[in-house]
Amino acid sequence: MIHLKINNIELSVPEGTTILNAARMNNINIPTLCYYPDLGLQSECRICVVELEGQKGLVTSCSTPVREGMVVKTNSPRVLNARKTITELILANHDANCTACPKNMECELQSLANKLGIDQNRFESVLHVKDVDDHNPSLVRNPNRCIKCGRCIDICKNIQGVNVLELMGRSHDAVITPAYGRPLEDSFCTFCGQCASVCPVGAIMEHDDTDKVWKILHEKEKTVVVQVAPAVRVSLGESLGLASGSIVTGKVVAALKLLGFHYVFDTDFTADLTIMEEGSELLQRMATGGVLPMMTSCCPGWINFAEQHYPTILDHISTCKSPQQMFGALAKTYFAGQLKVSPDSLAVVSIMPCTAKKYEAGRSEMRLDGIHPDVDVVLTTRELGKMIDQMGIDFDQLEEMPFDDPFGITTGAAAIFGATGGVMEAALRTVYEIVNQKPLDQLDFEDVRGMQGIKETQVELGGQTLRFAVAHGLGQARIIADQVQNGTSPYAFIEIMCCPGGCIGGGGQPYGTIKKTRTDRIEATYRLDQSMPLRKSHESPAVQELYRAYLEAPLGHLSHKLLHTHYHPRNHQ
Repeated sequence: MIHLKINNIELSVPEGTTILNAARMNNINIPTLCYYPDLGLQSECRICVVELEGQKGLVTSCSTPVREGMVVKTNSPRVLNARKTITELILANHDANCTACPKNMECELQSLANKLGIDQNRFESVLHVKDVDDHNPSLVRNPNRCIKCGRCIDICKNIQGVNVLELMGRSHDAVITPAYGRPLEDSFCTFCGQCASVCPVGAIMEHDDTDKVWKILHEKEKTVVVQVAPAVRVSLGESLGLASGSIVTGKVVAALKLLGFHYVFDTDFTADLTIMEEGSELLQRMATGGVLPMMTSCCPGWINFAEQHYPTILDHISTCKSPQQMFGALAKTYFAGQLKVSPDSLAVVSIMPCTAKKYEAGRSEMRLDGIHPDVDVVLTTRELGKMIDQMGIDFDQLEEMPFDDPFGITTGAAAIFGATGGVMEAALRTVYEIVNQKPLDQLDFEDVRGMQGIKETQVELGGQTLRFAVAHGLGQARIIADQVQNGTSPYAFIEIMCCPGGCIGGGGQPYGTIKKTRTDRIEATYRLDQSMPLRKSHESPAVQELYRAYLEAPLGHLSHKLLHTHYHPRNHQ
């Protein structure tokens, strides 16, 4: 243990602790802009400078380890003046039209300026206005708001392993951009949105589609249905003042009804359907000598990554659409038929934890008629939180409501889709019982749970022991994809999720997502599973009825038409 003083308070902290973390461990706040938990040290913004007794210059607390007998001042006049001056210099090269920024009131720079009492900048603006990159359906990159903190570069390069963004230029002309200044859609961007989730300002954000949804909700000739992804119910509450990991399923339904949606459905329904189709596809491949290992197709960020970086392994990826797109296809066929309305008069909106879902919904493969998208608009968890705020809904006081039928009866297997390992666990619960013709002794596959980067388990199917793997985060996905590409993969089936933690850590989730937040959401996900009366997808009566009345059988002709698709190589020269 190291003994030191911070602001005349005597402290003891483990050796190797930084001044910043030593202060935070003892409820002393040192402001930062470039520092972010779970990411590497940037030491770029210098907002976190502190004064050390006996040392002439100020030091950055985020990168300076404590030492025995150190005396630190975090709020001396010298420190406060330096911190204020640095913030004003950042603001002088920043689009400070805060009320026009979607991150207004959630901006770390704005909050810092308010705390430092900056109501008028002493420095003139040196901002050279640059073009906004909004040429894709998922993300908007506004370099005029960028403060060059480096968080986006770090998470894209070191966590996701995609390395799309880099710092180019010097001084106030520096800009963070894809190579050669290309727009994101012309780079190898997967649209996962992890960069947006850690951006302290509004420099990278999801495409805001809330106005589109408000417009649709006020079109009298439209029947508007909305689906809610599994991960949203354990994360939305954070946007509205509740603790991380709060389960708000019934309140989400009630809020969406108040917003004006005619039908509120559960994407868990088509998650169960995905298990039926994907599990059947795995068994078919095993029985007929098909391409193995089979890899999941639920995550559009992973699909984008594979199409661009690993086109040779696309045959290994399941042909199943994601649960979002299965729902869209069924809504505009089966459900439209039940309502006796034309698909054109039915609007489908998704609430997803993911920015890549916006791109997925716009893909040409996701249009049954080749013209109209099966899912019309995708909102992130953050965007739904914004709409609820705009309506002045007191979310915490809402009476819970159930999802509407017929897409409201679901299982615990579908609920865990939102956590890394959840799709694999749900699939194994069903595949095991179909193949072995007996119930599982233990439903919980603990080996594929948790935040370890790559997890695996072994299961006996039909007398042979097979290996299964789970990876989350594209940096870990690359390791698995290399094995598949090289023909050295020992697995039969592999789940890959683009974002760390799976969908609970998606790029469209509430700001401030860190390891603890992800863990809270994952624990809530498994509590949901435990509370469900049905915990296996193949036991869902609603899914069984859908096959009986409409689809006939997994992998059947109509199932193949509505629920399956194909992917293709994409290269950027």
